[in-house]
Amino acid sequence: MIPNPGRGRPRRVIVRALLATVLALHALAAPAAAAAPEECNPKKGTLKLPATEPWAQKRLDIKNAWRLTRGAGVRIAVVDSGVDYRHPQLPIAKIIDETHTGHTDCVGHGTAVSGIIGARYVAGVSFHGVAPEATIVVVKQSNKSEGDINKLISAIDDAVSAKPKVINISVKAADHPRLKAAVQRALAADVVVVAAAGNVDGPEDEDVPAYPAAYEGVLAVGAATPDGRRADSSNAATPVGVLGPGTDITAPWPGGTFMRGLEGTSFAAPYVAGTAALVRARFPQLDQEQVRRRIIATADGAAGAGTGAGMVNPLLALTAVLPYERGGMPVVAEPPASALPADAVAKVPPRDENAVGIAMAVGAGVMLAIMLTAAFALLIPQARRRRWRPGRMA
Repeated sequence: MIPNPGRGRPRRVIVRALLATVLALHALAAPAAAAAPEECNPKKGTLKLPATEPWAQKRLDIKNAWRLTRGAGVRIAVVDSGVDYRHPQLPIAKIIDETHTGHTDCVGHGTAVSGIIGARYVAGVSFHGVAPEATIVVVKQSNKSEGDINKLISAIDDAVSAKPKVINISVKAADHPRLKAAVQRALAADVVVVAAAGNVDGPEDEDVPAYPAAYEGVLAVGAATPDGRRADSSNAATPVGVLGPGTDITAPWPGGTFMRGLEGTSFAAPYVAGTAALVRARFPQLDQEQVRRRIIATADGAAGAGTGAGMVNPLLALTAVLPYERGGMPVVAEPPASALPADAVAKVPPRDENAVGIAMAVGAGVMLAIMLTAAFALLIPQARRRRWRPGRMA
């Protein structure tokens, strides 16, 4: 039998045609996968961190605030450039992508902001977030340093739909009625809106306030230097509520790395957003306006134009007794179930039960002696007037 060279060829042609059709239909059905960003190349970070904590963490005394709360049960939405969700210190709960280009951070900005707010504590790593037990939801609104106002507005609405207690917006935009309306919807939903006051990139920025930070009800944050003064790059035209650390900042970065030397109000705002999460965890019955007022009232003190009430103070925000709250004192939340990491803060000396018992016994003896002396001083003069003698029966 002579083989037919044409046998099977029609069948192979049909299979190839079907395969091509399936691939074409798949491409049409998944436009988001094909719509990759033109450039996605953030600066390279470093794996090397100093052994000592960054100045911002020391300045805010964050670990002492952890004795009261670490933000458990509070959800924070971060409207930014996305996040590297694979970073070992950033267990992100949810990512909402307004750009439809994939869950990546092509700038690094969003990863840094998310990390400052809620990076988990890891023994031996000098960096950690302000509220490491808070839940982070990231809403990606841009693949570049500059974005679309419409996407920013949609991102804020998406953030509100995720039902957070705090929203961080480290974005500077122009005033826009729809942007203002989106912020008002967030405030009406009892969300603390924290926004960066904006940076002065040139003379044209000096007298122009940044939005949404400049809207009423928003907690606007300026950038501070280690000595507590306003950084030269921080926009003083925006009505600032408080300052946050905003120079020489260390934060998580894409690729499982860190970036050092960051500067700007973008990185000051998340320190305040993290503090807002701690306050909401500690005092769950306070509404967004009361939380904002408490953070402002407990700041370290104004130091000139554009500094607001001064540097944010997380520990004082969690412990202060405010005069205007005296009638309805904040109800403290139940203490967190999980234990504080053993090496996170300075250890308290162990309690000596024997010493405590001796001290209590001595104290009781002293009190008894004082009471007996007072009684004799009162009764003996009266007894003498009545001719009383010890041991005499009636």
